[in-house]
Order: sequence, then structure tokens, then C-alpha cells
Amino acid sequence: MDLVTGFPGFIGRRLVAELLREGEGDDGGASAAAGGGDGRVVCVVEERMFEAARAAAAALPGGERVEVVAGDIVERRLGLSPAYYDRLTSEVRRVFHLAAIYDLAVPIEIAQRVNVDGTGNVLELCGDASSLERLVYVSTAYVAGLRTQIVYEHELGMGQGFKNHYESTKFQAEVWVERERGEIPTTILRPAIVVGDSRTGETAKFDGPYYLLRTIAQLRRRRLPVAQFGRSEAAFNVVPVDYVVAAMVEAAKLDGALGETLHLVDPQPLTTRELVTTLAREYDGTVPRGALPPGLAAVALRSPAVRRLFDGTPRESIAYLNHPVTFDSRRTVDLLGPRGLTPPRFAEYAPAMVRFFAEHATHPAFRSAGMKLD
Repeated sequence: MDLVTGFPGFIGRRLVAELLREGEGDDGGASAAAGGGDGRVVCVVEERMFEAARAAAAALPGGERVEVVAGDIVERRLGLSPAYYDRLTSEVRRVFHLAAIYDLAVPIEIAQRVNVDGTGNVLELCGDASSLERLVYVSTAYVAGLRTQIVYEHELGMGQGFKNHYESTKFQAEVWVERERGEIPTTILRPAIVVGDSRTGETAKFDGPYYLLRTIAQLRRRRLPVAQFGRSEAAFNVVPVDYVVAAMVEAAKLDGALGETLHLVDPQPLTTRELVTTLAREYDGTVPRGALPPGLAAVALRSPAVRRLFDGTPRESIAYLNHPVTFDSRRTVDLLGPRGLTPPRFAEYAPAMVRFFAEHATHPAFRSAGMKLD
């Protein structure tokens, strides 16, 4: 049995779908023999999300094998009844902990409770699980905080500061996971900024780098030129959701990934200049002209009028266009590359990403008030 937190979120929904496919046994049982799941998935969701989660599970092929349970990661024992908790800890083999607050503007109290306390409660369950084979903990590459230059997979606490409470609390949570790794069989995954499916462009929200697309669309609608945003040569690391989910499932099965921390990033990230240029070109053939200094952009976005012009872009997002950091991923490449898992280059899936945006940009379901990374 697999336990998943973070369902029915953008990544969680796709992960559960992949776990169900893995458990179907189309490979003659090879997946299970190699450490795959048995096809049963338990999703612990907040009460307010219970009906939506049940509907999402029912819509998945094999959804009858998904058990949606009302609980809460911010509570000890995940808010489950003693009987159910005992049953879960006796049967669960793998735990995929995705649930977190990803909003860059999140208040510290909420981020602490969900990202840190919630992770501690999941760790407690893992410690109580008698047959646990693997905890797959989804962190973020941005636990690197304000570090610059190259960040390696084996590094965590290097005296860094942080840009926001999202980063600092995800760092705290990963420190906790690291501390328990000697007792709990664990793989830590650090995705970069996650965007839509590389084949279809499908996503759940137009936030993160989609704010650039939203801004480009607003400017072109007003017949205004598109300028470069951010520090032109700073690396901007994005990966599509299908790669991230496939990497999660594969890493959970690999003996070599046990005890490892893996960067799920683009080994050859594009620059901010390349990002803006590619998105503008794919949107309507525009060539960006001039540049908007990052400091000026951040100050200007304090104004509601400017935020409307930039289609709600939060000022917290500007830092990610200016931050000169790259993430080494040699261990990930060594482990997942031979399994056929490497992220596609941004230019390969940008057309699908922009096409999906253009087709759904005005739909209210795709609006977001906050900047999210994954």
C-alpha cells in the first residue's frame, strides 16, 4: 500500500495516477518485484477537500483502488482515528509526502505549521510503520535559499539566508527529514520550478513562470512592447510535471536512491533572457526590446495599478528571475538517466506550454493570487 499526501493537487493527482498504472501489473509483476506498489493508494486529505478528492480519485483509471481518508497532516497521527492509524502503519510500504504550502507570500505561522509540523507528523507515522520500505519526501531545490553559484545535492545547511518563508520552512522540514534518515528509509527529491505537461502543456494554475506569459499577454493586448525582465544571464530552472512525477515513481523503486537527495532540475537551465525571449516568441512572435531593471520592477509591483498591468504578478516572484544559482544534478543523472529519465529542454515543450495557456488564459479556474514554485 502507498500513502500519498498532497492529493488532489497538481502533482499529487498525477502521482496517484502513475502509482495506479504501476500497480496494474502490465509488466507481469516486474514493477512490484522491483519495489513498486501493490496497486492500492491511500490519500489523506483535509476535510474541506474530501469530496473533491473522492471525485478526482473516481475519475482516474483504476480509481477504485484509491482510498480517500479525511485527516490533516498538521495534527499528530495525521488526525486519524486510532484504529485507522494502526491499520495504516501496519500495511503501508511507501509514503510519498508532497503536501505543503507553496505560496511565496505565505505568513510564517501557516508555513511553519504545514511545512514543518506537517512533515514531522508524517515522519512520526513513518517511524511507526512496521513494513515501511521507503519515504519519498518532496522538498524543493530552493532550500538553497540565497546561495549563489553551484549548489550540490549532498549540501543542505550552508549558513544561507532565505528569500521568503516558503524557502525557510521547507529547509527546516528537510533538516528534520535528514535527522531521521538513519531510522527511516528515505529518498529526498528537490524539484526546480514545476510547469505543465511537456506533451500537452496541461497545468492546474497559471502562476510561477506563467506570470511572465500573463504579463506578455497583457502587454500585447494593449499593443505595448515586451521588455526583458530580471537579470538576463541568471539561470532560471524549470522542469515539466510529467518528468517530475516519473522521477518520483522511479526513485521510489531504486535501491541506489535510498538515502540519496536528488535534484529534479534541468541540468542545462536556460537564462532569464532565454526564458522571456522564448515565451514572447511562442506567444505571438514578439522579440523583447529593452530591459526592465529588477529593482525597479520589484518596487513598481507594490502598486496595485502596476500589478493589474502585469496581470497580478506578485513582487515576490521577481527574485527568481534575478538569482544567479545553478543546481548540480550528477547523482540524479547517474541514477535516472540509464532508466531513460532526463528532463526535456525548455524549447522543446514551450510551444505546448504557451498553446495551453492561450487556450485557457481567461478561464477563472486558472487564476491564482499567489506565486507558487511547484
